[in-house]
Amino acid sequence: MDMFDKINELYDKRRQVELGGGDKRIDKQHDKGKMTARERIDYLLDDGSFVELNPFIEHRTSDFGMDKSQAKGEGVVTGYGKISGKPIYLFAQDFTVYGGALGEMHGKKIASVMDLAAKNGVPFIGLNDSGGARIQEGVSSLDGYGQVFYRNSIYSGVIPQISVIMGPSAGGAVYSPAITDFVIMVEKTSQMFITGPKVIETVTGEKISAEDLGGAHIHNSKSGNAHVRAESEEEALDAVRRLISYLPANNRQKAEKIEVEPADESRPDLADMVPFDARSPYDVKEVIGQIADDDSFFEIHADFAKNIVVGFARINGETIGLICNQPKVLAGGLDIDSSDKAARFIRFCDSFQIPIITFEDVTGFFPGVKQEHGGIIRHGAKILYAYSEATVPKITVITRKAYGGAYVALNSKSIGADLVFAWPNAEIAVMGPDGAANIIFAKEIAESPNPEATRKAKIDTYREKFANPYVAAGLGMVDDVIDPRETRIKLIQSLEMLRQKQEERPQKKHGNIPL
Repeated sequence: MDMFDKINELYDKRRQVELGGGDKRIDKQHDKGKMTARERIDYLLDDGSFVELNPFIEHRTSDFGMDKSQAKGEGVVTGYGKISGKPIYLFAQDFTVYGGALGEMHGKKIASVMDLAAKNGVPFIGLNDSGGARIQEGVSSLDGYGQVFYRNSIYSGVIPQISVIMGPSAGGAVYSPAITDFVIMVEKTSQMFITGPKVIETVTGEKISAEDLGGAHIHNSKSGNAHVRAESEEEALDAVRRLISYLPANNRQKAEKIEVEPADESRPDLADMVPFDARSPYDVKEVIGQIADDDSFFEIHADFAKNIVVGFARINGETIGLICNQPKVLAGGLDIDSSDKAARFIRFCDSFQIPIITFEDVTGFFPGVKQEHGGIIRHGAKILYAYSEATVPKITVITRKAYGGAYVALNSKSIGADLVFAWPNAEIAVMGPDGAANIIFAKEIAESPNPEATRKAKIDTYREKFANPYVAAGLGMVDDVIDPRETRIKLIQSLEMLRQKQEERPQKKHGNIPL
């Protein structure tokens, strides 16, 4: 046997690994409307950029007939490549090999590539398609999960981590995606749950399908465990490519600024986009469309807690994070879910040096027994904590209402905003004029021969004297009252002014956010 024979043997072994579970299982994967692990990698990455790592790793279990298995690759493909020229590391679980089940060496294979991603300071992507723990390996498979969970945790805030759920993700398997920054799910073919429908039916008697229990729609709209919902695997992978374009490689870098052509930055449509009547709803996404660069808004958690809108956009080519009240849902009030949604997004942006811009039009925290008993105090405090903790550039634009504790929570000067702008119609007050007048002038209204007319007059008096932006501006709580049409110009100037911002915090191991 000479060198060429050895080289041929090498390529034969590679072909066995690349075949995974074999043609029949590959066909079965395709019949479900799913790509194979390698097809997903080829679709996601730039052509010819993928370099595979540890292709020959195998399990070391002989129990339950595992020693007779011919499947190669250990149920996961790992390596690195590029997306639009930017390096990334990734794994893709191979459902054709042991159902993508995670065993000891499967876990170590993922952990190894995660360590390389962290050492090199590049994003890490997980393409999840797994039946769960490899039961044949017993407790070793649980240790494999632990190896991955640990790295998800310690590399959080160091490198961006994105999970794509492209099949089942059950039991302990769901906790790795849950720790990562973003979870993308595919309609009809991906599910996440701790215990499956059969176990639930056995224990509680409840009957439910896998899709209704943990499908893409449920986790994007109800639980909030997923951030992006895709109609197909291709759409999910396209979303990953787009998401990566907004992000820096790691926490020591800033997102790449895109060069844009100089243009007239005034936005005349903003003059009458927000109704003057504080009770009238409108879609804040139309305001975002006027502020952000064309087609640059990428919404996160679009179907969850719709009373607040968060996502990435670009302003003059620079990546920014947006947190915006949505007046057409719950009047833009803050509740438990929207508090969690906003706080987590704020903390991601702060971790990766992405400036935060807040568009505020808020009546307050949502009232009700269900909210109080559900812990709105604890959840609402997360927003206060996240904004206060953040040291990136923080800018607020008050477009209409800013009442009470919600005004303070949404990046006010008192909790660390660098700049606060208000439109001329802004009402900044302890509470809305209606409620305030009813309390302050209760006696006068009650004793008036025409209580309704007196109430209306007192409301107008309160609004004119207290609920306007100039009182707050006079106290330095608002930096400037601006023409709505110049909002984009002001934001471009502000981002430029704050580009070199540095802000220290007291030395500590870490804070204790009210989880």
